[in-house]
Amino acid sequence: MKGMRQTSALLAGCVLALAGCAGMESSGGDMTFFVTSTGPGKGGDLGGLEGADKHCQSLAEAAGAGKHTWRAYLSTQATGGLSDPKFVNARDRIGPGPWHNAKGVLIARNVEELHSPAANVKKETTLDEKGRLVNGRTEQPNMHDMLTGSRPDGTAFPGQPFPDMTCGNWTKSGTEGSAMTGHHDAAGPLPSTPWATSWNSSHPTRGCDPEGIKSTGGNGLFYCFAEK
Repeated sequence: MKGMRQTSALLAGCVLALAGCAGMESSGGDMTFFVTSTGPGKGGDLGGLEGADKHCQSLAEAAGAGKHTWRAYLSTQATGGLSDPKFVNARDRIGPGPWHNAKGVLIARNVEELHSPAANVKKETTLDEKGRLVNGRTEQPNMHDMLTGSRPDGTAFPGQPFPDMTCGNWTKSGTEGSAMTGHHDAAGPLPSTPWATSWNSSHPTRGCDPEGIKSTGGNGLFYCFAEK
């Protein structure tokens, strides 16, 4: 009898230890980061930042994560010249972190870590709001280009007279203009080249229309973060 009690106590201790380890690896399913499963359907025209944020919020609510305030990871460019301060940095609008995907896996603890080599942004972790993987570079159709309009540190590109990197601040859906994208699977044609593997600043789209965006490996998808 004494041996049975000792064995039971040992098993109980093991269960508690495993539960503690599991808690260290996940957030208990509280999703605070995802890739949109679909775009609004108009290429680079997301309805501006407001429309993109609403799209994130709508998808999150449908997935049961509507208690958070969601923000699209997108920058905008100034339109009044280089001295115009009216631009938005993607990194400044997503809150302080930490962020976890739909499976509870940690993406980054804070903004600085998100924009460092320690960020856990790769194909296996950048799930959509339903917890599903998104097609990468080696799959068909390739959808690894995520709209960001951002530089590697999460800041905006200079505005006019320099090239459009935000599809007219997310209002254009034609062949004019372009948008900077990142590779959610950290994969590109040159594996050792930073631009090819960057999750947030890889290359511009070929136009802002849906077909132009698809032609370079995207589907008008973007990242959503819980601001709070």
